[in-house]
Amino acid sequence: MHEEHNNEMHEAAPQTASSQQKNNLSVPIAIVIAGALIAGAVYLSAGKSTSNPPVAGNNSAAANQQLPQEDPGSLDQMAPISAGDHIRGNPNAPVKIVEYSDTECPFCKRFHDTMKQVMDEYGKSGKVAWVYRQFPLTQLHSKAVKEAEATECAGELGGQDKFWAYLDRLFEVTPSNNGLDPMELHNIAAYVELDMTLFNTCLNSGKYAQHIQEDTQDATAAGGNGTPWSIIVAKSGKKYPLSGAQPYASVKQLIELALQEK
Repeated sequence: MHEEHNNEMHEAAPQTASSQQKNNLSVPIAIVIAGALIAGAVYLSAGKSTSNPPVAGNNSAAANQQLPQEDPGSLDQMAPISAGDHIRGNPNAPVKIVEYSDTECPFCKRFHDTMKQVMDEYGKSGKVAWVYRQFPLTQLHSKAVKEAEATECAGELGGQDKFWAYLDRLFEVTPSNNGLDPMELHNIAAYVELDMTLFNTCLNSGKYAQHIQEDTQDATAAGGNGTPWSIIVAKSGKKYPLSGAQPYASVKQLIELALQEK
C-alpha cells in the first residue's frame, strides 16, 4: 500500500510541472495577441475615419444627397421670391424658408415632415412662409424630373392648394431613391381630385421641363450641391443657409434668429 501511494505521487508531479510551463508560455503569447488585436483595431478605425464623407450641415444628425460640387455659389445669387413661387403660408411673412428639394430624395422626404412641423408652429401665426423649388438630382433619380412636372401640373390645375396637396401625398407614398411607380403620379392626381384628362395632357406635354431646369440652376447658383438645400430669408434680407435634413430644433434655432432681424 505504501509503494502504490508513492507511485501515484511521482506520476502526478510531472503533470503539474507541465501545466506550469504552459501557463508561463501563455502569458507572453496572450500579450502578443492582444497587442496585435489593438494595433489592428487602431488601423481599421483610422481607415474608417478617413473614408467616411463629412455630414452636410451644422448638425451631425443632418444628412443629404450630394452631387460633385463645381461652383460653391452664393446665397445672394438666389432668385428673388415672387408670386410665381409655390408659397405655403403667409406670402408676407417676416421669415421665408426657400427649400430646394428632390421628390425621390429620402432626406427630403424626412425634411418635408420637419417643414410641416415648422408650419404648424410658425405658419399659422403668419411668422414663416415655406417656398418650394424644384431640385431633382437626375444623376441619382431619373424619375424625379417627371414627378416634379406632375407637381407643377397640379399647381396649374388647382393653384397653391392642389400643388401642396399633391406634393404632400407624393412624399407620403414614395419609397424614395427612384422607387416610385410612375402610375402613382396618376393615382395621386385622382387622390387630390384633379381633372384627370387635363392632368394627363399637362404631364405628357413636358411643358414644365424648362421651369424645373431653371429652378435647378437657381439652386446650384445659390450654393446647393445636394438635397434638401434650404435658405432662410429674414425680413431684413439676411440669408441663413440650411443644408441637409436638419432636425427640427436646429431649424427652429435659425428661425428664431431670423425673426430677430428687422
